[in-house]
Amino acid sequence: MPILTLKQPEGFSFRSTVYSHGWSELRPFELDVSRWRLTYVFTNETGTKASLGTIFEKRGKIFLDLFDDKVPAEKALRDTAHILRLDDDLTGFYEVVVKHGAVPWAAERGAGRLLRSPTVFEDLVKTICTTNCSWGLTKIMVTNLVEKLGIRAQGGSRAFPTAKAMASVDEDFYRDEIRAGYRSPYIVELAQRVASGELHPQNWLTSELPTPELKKEMKKVKGVGDYAAENLLKLVGRYDGLALDSWLRSQFYKRHNNEKPCRDKKIERHYSKFGEWRGLVIWCDMTEKWIADI
Repeated sequence: MPILTLKQPEGFSFRSTVYSHGWSELRPFELDVSRWRLTYVFTNETGTKASLGTIFEKRGKIFLDLFDDKVPAEKALRDTAHILRLDDDLTGFYEVVVKHGAVPWAAERGAGRLLRSPTVFEDLVKTICTTNCSWGLTKIMVTNLVEKLGIRAQGGSRAFPTAKAMASVDEDFYRDEIRAGYRSPYIVELAQRVASGELHPQNWLTSELPTPELKKEMKKVKGVGDYAAENLLKLVGRYDGLALDSWLRSQFYKRHNNEKPCRDKKIERHYSKFGEWRGLVIWCDMTEKWIADI
């Protein structure tokens, strides 16, 4: 297939986006930092066919090299734009960090876009797999989901499984084969609700609910607490919540509190001046070492 092209917005940083958080390490993403190539296994609308795609930047444009034509080019291009958040407007974020002199490198480097999956369902499942466990276990769970339930693309790579595929197996499968532990019944119930049409996570992208109300909706999904909901909110473009977990807390203690633990209220006060962007500010603040020099 010919290589497809997307126009990138002014000031966009491909490297800062694909390296923004751990999603680039979770299948079906794979990131080659030596050449700055991000691969993903795309699917068609029904999730019955898959194509491996390689995303890269060159001369101010985003390129998508699809392995074959099993997935329509238009669908793969839409998914790529969503993954890289090419339509996100971060003007307000850059204005507030410049105003307060915080994370100035983010504005200078065009950072702030958080890599996400083509669907909110995939982001939701991956987020549940990050709760109460090590990052290593998260990667094992997601890899197992893809390898055992995802459809195969030509060349051997597999896509993230559909809700229907995930609903076709029971709790024991998730415990024994996926290593999902206590999450197993939550994932089964989530997959069943989405597959049946009872729950539509994709609608969270365009919801007109105020953020606190949308957060409540997300928390109705079993396995989604405050941290998971606020992480998901960032991936649908709302940055009101800090999504505090043990890693963020520990980094705040080191950076802003002389390495001493403190109450979450202190962390919340520290970032309150950034208003609706505070969740993105804390993330950039804590990940500066990852991104600022790439």
